[in-house]
Amino acid sequence: MQFLVLVTSISSAGTLLASGGFGEGGEGGEGRGKQMPTVTNVKWAAECASCHMLYHPGLLPEKSWNKVMAGLDKHFGENASLDAATQAEITRFLALNSADKSDNRRSSRISQSIATNAAPLRITETRYFTAKHDEVSAATFKRKSIGSASNCMACHKGAEKGDFSESQIKIPR
Repeated sequence: MQFLVLVTSISSAGTLLASGGFGEGGEGGEGRGKQMPTVTNVKWAAECASCHMLYHPGLLPEKSWNKVMAGLDKHFGENASLDAATQAEITRFLALNSADKSDNRRSSRISQSIATNAAPLRITETRYFTAKHDEVSAATFKRKSIGSASNCMACHKGAEKGDFSESQIKIPR
């Protein structure tokens, strides 16, 4: 099972890099619409997609990404430690493209939903996420076909392209 996840993640990362990364920005031009703007970093794609889907930097503020990257030795129950140079490069990339640095509408709303002194480690811990998913029951997230609320791709078919639009949602049974 872990091998399948790894192969799928690496394949997804390759597709993202070949296509130029995350989405085209959506409404209002590059980066300003609901769809996340195109962002790419080879090391971020390779390292992060080796274990899970690539979470767009615009889904969390800089202080959250700094906290995530500072705790890679205990990254959600796994040791995801990196060499210092790679860790620094990915941290810089995430910070520069974070929700609080983006002019993307969705990223701005995510950032505004987080208290000034807070640094959530999970996108699912933001008020934005809980408000957008308030009609989805805990039982739905626990379905075998979904697994958890952090598996964006299970329902959002365009998640790895930064597209979380309602037209791209299909909740599996």
